[in-house]
Amino acid sequence: MQKLESRHINVHYGTTQALKDINIGIDANTVTALIGPSGCGKSTYLRLFNRMNDLIDGIKIEGQIFVDGKDIYEKGTNVDSLRKNTGMVFQKPNPFPKTIFENVAYGLRVNGITDQKFIEERVETSIQQVVLWDEVKDKLKKSAFELSGGQQQRLCIARALAIQPSIILMDEPTSALDPISTAKIEELIHELKTKYTIVIVTHNMQQAARVSDHTAFFYLGELVEFGITKEIFTNPKREKTQNYITGRFG
Repeated sequence: MQKLESRHINVHYGTTQALKDINIGIDANTVTALIGPSGCGKSTYLRLFNRMNDLIDGIKIEGQIFVDGKDIYEKGTNVDSLRKNTGMVFQKPNPFPKTIFENVAYGLRVNGITDQKFIEERVETSIQQVVLWDEVKDKLKKSAFELSGGQQQRLCIARALAIQPSIILMDEPTSALDPISTAKIEELIHELKTKYTIVIVTHNMQQAARVSDHTAFFYLGELVEFGITKEIFTNPKREKTQNYITGRFG
């Protein structure tokens, strides 16, 4: 059984169709990159998996999205528990105006966990997972805003991991970062996929080639091609894919 799957997904914003009949299956413990020019539907597709699009006025979603074999758009779905199982990392680091410790503890507290020892263990484990512990272990009571951009983004990933999701969605997580911080996040993605299923939107073709197992190329709301990353980049089946990855358009 696939970890994530979309069947015949159509999304409309008012009269504009953002996604057209999208069918993709994603295996557990893999990284899937979503590529394509701006406005092609990548982020809309990503946000289907934690139902963040539900918050947009006038959106209409048709089709089915499965997580662990369950259609998450069925009536009666517990959206809170769905989101608890799905960590989200955004384009720009978005730490809360709290201490480093409280940023990571936030999700645990929101989910009603009060056991301080458990919270401390989860915070430390999560910060270690993102290879940030040695840099912040003596500053846990300081503001998260004192960290560099790259450190803030790793902290945001730690915050997503603290609630122990099985899926991590990343919407251009390195687009605001310098090359060294970007390399650290990419390295981290490689390590995290042993425990998580990761879907990443990226504008950076080289990044998609480096970090992902599978790549989906979107264009004007359509899924042009989906397959093994190496094949998409070296031997794409569709001319449109070839044109995009060689920089002829987009």
